[in-house]
Amino acid sequence: MGGSSHIDRLLIEIDGARYSGSGTILRYAVALSALMGKTLRMINIRARRGKPGLRPQHLRSVLACNELVEGKVEGAEVGSQEILFKPGNSIKGGHYEWEIGTAGSSTMLAMTVLPLLIYADRPSGLRISGGLFQDHAPSAFHLANVLFPALKTAGIDATLEIIKPGYLPKGGGVIEVTVKPLRHPIQPVRLTNQGKVVEIQGTALSSQLRRQQVSERMAETCRRILQQREYPTHIDIVNDESAVQKGAALAVWARTDTGCLIGSDMAGKVGRGSEAIGRHVARALIEDIEQGATVDRFLADQLIIYAALANGVSEYLISSLTDHVESNLWLVQEIIGAKTEIEDKRIRIEGVGYQGNW
Repeated sequence: MGGSSHIDRLLIEIDGARYSGSGTILRYAVALSALMGKTLRMINIRARRGKPGLRPQHLRSVLACNELVEGKVEGAEVGSQEILFKPGNSIKGGHYEWEIGTAGSSTMLAMTVLPLLIYADRPSGLRISGGLFQDHAPSAFHLANVLFPALKTAGIDATLEIIKPGYLPKGGGVIEVTVKPLRHPIQPVRLTNQGKVVEIQGTALSSQLRRQQVSERMAETCRRILQQREYPTHIDIVNDESAVQKGAALAVWARTDTGCLIGSDMAGKVGRGSEAIGRHVARALIEDIEQGATVDRFLADQLIIYAALANGVSEYLISSLTDHVESNLWLVQEIIGAKTEIEDKRIRIEGVGYQGNW
């Protein structure tokens, strides 16, 4: 066969049913195609999910990326299983306000646009409304206290503040995110030795549940289990009255003497007891630590896109190989050509040294 045409080289085709088949594939594919300046055709969006196609939170992410790069998108409607996204030639920073419109994850929207905003033409401030704490999505606590600090070591300056908590099913939470653009390539992430845990911090949050002492009960159960392992632990108690409904969330994060951050969290929901949340969060953290991981089970896949864009080789240890890790490794190979390998829970990514439009 002959060589690819110019049109082919500028077109990325992604099957959204591959690997995890989740909305994460859609979000990162759109962001990466925008960075590469290539048109994205994505089919079978969330095809293996109970409600396939774009849900409101996925649609909001696509539209936000499109807005940042002044692109064009076809198929951008709830339920659509195929989109065609044509990015513009620049990334516009500045102030943006986005509302999911449901209890869909505000943090996932923030994570979708962050890779674009670090290469924007100016600093950015985001105000995003929706859900902040729920299963199957990163919590606002994890972004603020684990992901963003980890990215800071790679030279990325982003912060997150919780303005108002939001939970399923009503949402109504608000986060504010600030991002300063890079003017140099991302530095690789090298975390090959877990070291010793020097402290564990955390936050136990509940809204409109002060009388039931939900925050206190979550924190006490979690702290007791962690202190049995002689981990120095401090968990802040927060009783909130500003949320539009009752809800709860617990998050903890460990810091080691080699600079590792390892987090664990869980949202509350009807029928899930405070003590059960405390036990789950403590045991998940202990499991990742005892596996010798240098990143937690969430950070393991979240770092991949940045390591792939970095200038140099990133390397870190994970506790287990998840669908999301496999999906993100596949995506960065397919879209930006980063070389990746995983062997015995060690991830190695050779970044492409992406430089944006400086």
